[in-house]
Amino acid sequence: MKARPAAWVLFLAALFGCLQLANVTGRDTPDSRNYLSYALSLGGADKTQAADRSIAYVCASRGETASRNHSVDVRRFRAPDPGPGIRAECDRYYHWSVGRRLDAGQTSGWTAPFMSERFMRIFEVRPGYPLLLLPFVTVFGVTWGLWAAGVCVAAAGGVLVFLVLRTLDVPVGPALAGQALYYVLPTGVTAMRPMTEGTMLALTLAALWGCALVLRGRRAGPVVALSLALLFTVKHSQALFLAVCLAGACCVIGVHRRRSGRPVGDAVKTLLKVTVGAAAGTVLLARLLHYPSESDSLQDLLTDHFFRPDRERPWREFLHLEVNFWIEWLRRQLAEPLFLVLVGAGVWAALRARPAFGVLLVGAASTGVLSMAAHPDIAIDRLMVMAWLAAVVGVPLWWAGDDFRPGRPYPFPSLTRRLRPRTPTGGLSLRAGGGAPKGLRSSPRP
Repeated sequence: MKARPAAWVLFLAALFGCLQLANVTGRDTPDSRNYLSYALSLGGADKTQAADRSIAYVCASRGETASRNHSVDVRRFRAPDPGPGIRAECDRYYHWSVGRRLDAGQTSGWTAPFMSERFMRIFEVRPGYPLLLLPFVTVFGVTWGLWAAGVCVAAAGGVLVFLVLRTLDVPVGPALAGQALYYVLPTGVTAMRPMTEGTMLALTLAALWGCALVLRGRRAGPVVALSLALLFTVKHSQALFLAVCLAGACCVIGVHRRRSGRPVGDAVKTLLKVTVGAAAGTVLLARLLHYPSESDSLQDLLTDHFFRPDRERPWREFLHLEVNFWIEWLRRQLAEPLFLVLVGAGVWAALRARPAFGVLLVGAASTGVLSMAAHPDIAIDRLMVMAWLAAVVGVPLWWAGDDFRPGRPYPFPSLTRRLRPRTPTGGLSLRAGGGAPKGLRSSPRP
């Protein structure tokens, strides 16, 4: 007997989680310590306790990573393991730097003072991800809590890919392939890291799922609005990018339909209202709450996180860096064109198979390009991860080809209740090359 689709979805998610046991630590970045200390402070720890536990995690991870790299170094693997020494040095440095700032009175906010107060303000306005971490680190501790949170967030992203594809009437096989692609492409690796990108990916997919439901005639505008609202708590700049890009996609769809002599449609109008309202609300709320502005972000980029004096002409330097960045980025992509090929194929397949949704998918994927353009650092490729969604969702549409079999997207059968097509006058549509089906009237149903 064949397994139900839900069983396969859960199997892929569980398999992905089991594979992640190979790397419980070693995924952190310099920003991970800020989110972790934020979560620990929300759990009741004071600044010193939050700093100590965050430092212990970060330094243990760096020591273990150094030990792994040393074990496979063909020139130094016979030498003593440097891991314990690196861990001790890391521990001494962070306790000294954090202690110095605490003694100087830098105790405001929720994050431990790993950097200047001006820099830490950037993380203070992102409570969504620390709130997500809080139950995990409380129940499982820091190391296993961060790992478990990463597995749940990444697994949820894959499940959302499956739901999006099934809502588009993609057969179960290609929909499961989309879920698997999410796990094996950089989306899965990035979602597992103790950073905001995994949560941002999941919420972006939730918004796309809501868009797909609205295009299918469902009243799912609140799903899109809720996804954007939650995304605001995780990273308000990404919420703004997504709302603006989806609104722009709706405008493109509407203009194209008008030029083709077709009505824009209630679904597109609904999505346009939701996304424009979300964009305006994001800007207004960020101003009211005095969130760091684009000028602060620009100075952070150009002054190495405020270690250097502010630049007098930041926009001129930024534009110069921007041009250099994209030239170098394109050169590297042409040398290894997997990203360009898969994303291009996904965009082409989505626009061909589901034109309206394809435009929305391109809009969502474009937020990766905007994020990268706003922070053109060639060493931080994770900012481009949203662009991979075009491949994750689009390639299964290519695989499905013309074999779309309208069905009920599991596990919400009521979401795709099929309505019989009607003619422009309200009657039932006619068969190609023939009259009305025998026994059926062409008058409208009551």
